[in-house]
Amino acid sequence: MIDLHTHSNASDGNFSPSELVLQAHAVGIHTMALTDHDTIDGIPEAESEAARLGVNLIPGTEIDINWQYRAGDRRHNREFHLLGLGLKAPSPNFTGMLAEIKMERKRRNILMIGKMRAAGVDADYSELCGMVGGGCIGRPHFAQYLIKLGKVRSIQAAFDRFLGKGKPFYIQKAGADFRRAAAAIHESGGLAVLAHPTTLYVSWGRLPLILAELKNQGLDGIEAWHPIATERACLRLEEIAGRLGLLVTAGSDFHGEKRPGRRLGYTGGGRPIDDSFLERGGLAAHN
Repeated sequence: MIDLHTHSNASDGNFSPSELVLQAHAVGIHTMALTDHDTIDGIPEAESEAARLGVNLIPGTEIDINWQYRAGDRRHNREFHLLGLGLKAPSPNFTGMLAEIKMERKRRNILMIGKMRAAGVDADYSELCGMVGGGCIGRPHFAQYLIKLGKVRSIQAAFDRFLGKGKPFYIQKAGADFRRAAAAIHESGGLAVLAHPTTLYVSWGRLPLILAELKNQGLDGIEAWHPIATERACLRLEEIAGRLGLLVTAGSDFHGEKRPGRRLGYTGGGRPIDDSFLERGGLAAHN
């Protein structure tokens, strides 16, 4: 069993990189990718524990992307996540891009704290950073902070009332340019894979056109199998990928308790992730 999409507390997961590898090993996973949001800081620790346990660790990341495409006379803005899988040697362009994203994330977080304070919430950025204890701070951490401050009782309530798009404390984040991100991943020896494609929120009729355009701009594959998609949707995504000549990967998008219901090594339709996705995802050389 394998897993090509997991998160540690280097971004928004519950477990440290070494704890995550240990858990994966315990459930029978022999190959896994660590794909923290906009960072590769957890990779060295994960690689060390993987070597100790005999687990094959595929270095990766998950990058926030802002992308614009034209349909007829109109331009449409899309936000999505891009997996960089099989990173061998991060290029200067790659590390520079992540540094820029980190600075933008901090700017956004400080602005969100300002919105909270303006609304009468006794919020402090230093306190939030101390609570998180390092790693990339994102909205899930703000949700935990709101729980700690007694403003909500659950993470879902925090998003529903305060943090979701259009809610009082929401600020849109600036993602990386897709062409640059794909090129930086390629320069670093990796593959650029669209994470959970159903979150593009486009019709099935338009999706192949968008994927074809992304392929022309550097996309290598799609994560056709993801827990938020139905088994039928996953199979449909596989079929589209086949027609377009795109690689196909599968992942659990495991975060731990922060995303209950997601199990290491299992994906859409509750299927275990089998070894075939290493070949189909262009990652057989990492096995």
